[in-house]
Amino acid sequence: MARGTARTVRQSDERLMTLFLDMLAAERGAQKNTLTSYGRDIADFSTHLARARRSIANAGTEDLRAYLAALSRRGLRAATVARRLSAIRQLYRFLYAEGLRKDDPAAVLEGPKRSRPLPKTLSITEVDRLLRAAATCDPSAPSRERLRTARLCCLLETLYATGLRVSELVALPMSAARRDARVIVVRGKGNKERMVPLNNAAKNAMADYLALLAEADRAAHSSAYAKSKWLFPSFGESGHLTRQHFARDLKALAVSAGLRAAQVSPHVLRHAFASHLLHNGADLRVVQTLLGHADISTTQIYTHVLEERLKSLVRDLHPLAET
Repeated sequence: MARGTARTVRQSDERLMTLFLDMLAAERGAQKNTLTSYGRDIADFSTHLARARRSIANAGTEDLRAYLAALSRRGLRAATVARRLSAIRQLYRFLYAEGLRKDDPAAVLEGPKRSRPLPKTLSITEVDRLLRAAATCDPSAPSRERLRTARLCCLLETLYATGLRVSELVALPMSAARRDARVIVVRGKGNKERMVPLNNAAKNAMADYLALLAEADRAAHSSAYAKSKWLFPSFGESGHLTRQHFARDLKALAVSAGLRAAQVSPHVLRHAFASHLLHNGADLRVVQTLLGHADISTTQIYTHVLEERLKSLVRDLHPLAET
């Protein structure tokens, strides 16, 4: 491929990629991490096409199949190949809809077969141990230590009560802790809002935490926390507690509760929230709404819980179960 032609092809691919990423940001509210991931996947695809003297604008279905085969030869996991294919499908669907391609070469492609692992979760007993450990506070401890303990207890109670994503949890506004609040409005993926109910345990943990937060402000003769718009303020760049900080605190709490640190994470508690609801009779569609899943297929990873509940119902309630 001549140097000038290669440069033209690269510029053409970059223009189409930019248009696609701009659409994701403007129309779907894609966040920075999502855009970076899509950009990286499409750039890898473009590099492969360039080696074959093809481009995003003129690649056909066989070119796409060749790329997927190359990914497999590189030893990429099926989940990674499926993610790359999803990005390519969305790219060509966009180009076709915008009239930038007269066809969609990705429409007939099938992704790699992959089994979906069951989500890691905790039993109700294990969650109870975590909650009891989080609520244990030495009243004679320094105020800073008592505040950290109350914050972790509030985070944990709120997470288990709502099933929020950790990014949604740490970025809760101060308004979420209103005394009369029975639900909180959460801004999730794609900038979409949903309402999630709060239970009494979470509201009480919030009240205790806010009382200590106000006490810390008075002791420091400052209103730094009081003026923050975040429920879990921090002096870091984001202005609120980071996901990583909460995850570290949670693992330390797990060890103190007699659990393995590797077994506990914010996402595991989100899974526990969903699994325990379904086990106790909640509808799958309700759980989908509470978790903020756009597609029911995402929530269906919990169908094993429903299957176990149905088996137990038949075992416990069917008149011939013990015959």
